[in-house]
Amino acid sequence: MATRQTIYLYTDGAASGNPGPGGWGAVLVCGTHRKELSGGYRLTTNNRMELLAVIRGLEAIKWKDATVRIYSDSTYVVKTVTENWKRKKNQDLWARFDAVRAGFNLEFNWIKGHAGHPENERCDRLAVKAYSEGVLEEDNAYVESIETENICRTGKLL
Repeated sequence: MATRQTIYLYTDGAASGNPGPGGWGAVLVCGTHRKELSGGYRLTTNNRMELLAVIRGLEAIKWKDATVRIYSDSTYVVKTVTENWKRKKNQDLWARFDAVRAGFNLEFNWIKGHAGHPENERCDRLAVKAYSEGVLEEDNAYVESIETENICRTGKLL
């Protein structure tokens, strides 16, 4: 059986305001193959988009047990995975990440953002374009969480 090549997954998330409109971008590279993905949301946070970029990139990979090297400029994502930081927020996305990660051999790498790394810069452009030019989806889990937070803080419905 032939050994499969390593898949490289580059990711980035962005939000205009935090919270605000946001987007994610991912670039998958395996040998000579390349795939770009992106999406945007009406109201979300940068951290949610950073994590969603990783999730959506992994969900796009068809082989199971693949070795995937993930490159992200998000300290939040990389350190939460590699150093077991507490997952205080974005529980819906962390559960989705845990479900998708089970099928892969993952290696996380932090890279400095906006430092000229071609794939990171491309992911940033994809994320920004997704929230500024695309049809924006509703980040329902985020909207529900802020509504719940407001109800708990004020004691009344919005």
